[in-house]
This record gives sequence, C-alpha cells and structure tokens, in this order.
Amino acid sequence: MSSVVISGDTSGAITLAAPAVAGTNTIQFPASNGTVFLGYTASYLIVGGGGGGGAGSNGVDNGGGGGAGGLLSGTTTLTSGTTYSFVVGSGGAAATVGVNSTGLGLTASGGGRGSVGAGAAAGAGGSGGGGNGTTNTAGGSGTSGQGFAGGTGSGTGGACGGGAGAVGSNYVASGKGGVGVSSSITGSAVFYAGGGGGSGGTYTFPNGGDGGGGTGNASGSAGTAGTANLGGGGGAGSGSGASGAGGAGGSGVVILSVPTISYTGTTTGSPTITTSGSNTIIKFTASGSYTA
Repeated sequence: MSSVVISGDTSGAITLAAPAVAGTNTIQFPASNGTVFLGYTASYLIVGGGGGGGAGSNGVDNGGGGGAGGLLSGTTTLTSGTTYSFVVGSGGAAATVGVNSTGLGLTASGGGRGSVGAGAAAGAGGSGGGGNGTTNTAGGSGTSGQGFAGGTGSGTGGACGGGAGAVGSNYVASGKGGVGVSSSITGSAVFYAGGGGGSGGTYTFPNGGDGGGGTGNASGSAGTAGTANLGGGGGAGSGSGASGAGGAGGSGVVILSVPTISYTGTTTGSPTITTSGSNTIIKFTASGSYTA
C-alpha cells in the first residue's frame, strides 16, 4: 500500500493517476475538516413534450399549431456515486399542453396547445401555441430561456406554434412553425423543439418548424404529429369543408454527454448509449436514471 501526504497548499486542484500495479492508495488531507469532492463535468439537453395542434371546427374555422416543448442545455457537475433521475415528457394530444421533462433540478416545460378553430385560446408553455383563424386569436407565450410565443391567427387561417429558437409565424400561405435549436450533443447536429404549422382554407398549408414540428393542413384535413423525442409541436387541423383534427405533440428527450473515462454504466430505463469522440452519450427517450 502506498501513502501520499499532501501538505502546505490550502487550495487548488489535485489530479491523481491510478497506479500501473494493483494496490490501494490512501490520500491523507492536512486539514482537520472540509469537503472532499469527487465528480466530473457533463453536458445536458432537456426538451419537454410538444403541445398538440388545435383542431379545425364547424366546417369553416382553422386551428393554430402546437408550441414546441421547452429546451434547456448547458453543463453541470455530477457527483460520483449520486443517482440522477430523469422524466421524459410526453407530447400533448390535440389542443393539449405537452408534459414537462425534468432532471438535474431543471424543468423543461411542455409546449403550449394550439388554439382550436372555434375560438378557444392558444396555450402558454415552453413555446406557445399558435392562435386560430376565426377571431384573430393571439398566440400563447413561451417560457423565458426555453422557447418563444406562437403567432397570431388571421381571418383566413390559424397561426404557427412557437419554437425553441424563434416565434411561430402568423398565418400566411408559406408560413412555418418557429424554428427549433440545433444541438450537437450526440456528435451530430440535430434540431430539437420546432413549432407546429398552422392551418388554412385552401391555401398551401404551413410547414412545421425545424426540430420536429408537425405540418398544418388545409381543406378540412388533420394536422400531422410532432416528431417523437424531438419535442416538436403538433400541426393544426383545418376546418374548411370538414373538421380536421389537430396533430399530437412530439415527446421530449433528455440527453447526457459524459467523459467516457468517467462513465459508470449504471442506468435504469433503458437509455440508448453511444460514443462520440472522448464522450459517452446517454439518451433517455423514456424516464430513467444514471448513477455517476
């Protein structure tokens, strides 16, 4: 057994390399009290579930697109031996707010619901839902630091939902849901949390925002769902000629990137494990945990 005595300095960083031979190392600290911290830095991306798009109704009224789930990203320090639990929020059904995603003491809010064509208001959320085209309803608000508001409907069509990177467009034939945010946490650039497209009469229907936003529709057709595990808002349904349903929001995701040298391999919930460079990527598409 080897013993290392550290004396003199009262602050600073100490790096210890494991010996090439088997044995036990003892570290003796000079102070009589204090805190010894063992941990490492990790990057994270947390996206809430997208909001559902609003349905068209009454054969004439057009719904608004669902707002994207809120998006949070950054770095944190994980404490060795501590278990970190994560909840991945589901997407909202038509005209329903998405479910929050949580972890690391953070909450990424679910996306706001799209406004229903008959006049129900758009919902607030991580990003706000789009307003309908019946009463020129304003879009719902987004959450500061997580996403943006939905657009305002016009007399002819429902507006688009907000995304994590921009406000959803007001209804125009070439409108688009609010763009999401690009992240390379998995090793490749991917957009997350795009807003759902709005809807209109017989115009070209607006597209969902980059980041999994569903497409709105026209001529009484239903909107498409937001993409699963991207947190996109659902596309809006059109009420022109029939009552098109709103598309569901896409479920959220939680992703951790940790140094491979520090990765413990202790998880629950069956996350997808990959590597990128010197990091191990832990992707939760359903709730689970990681022990650092």
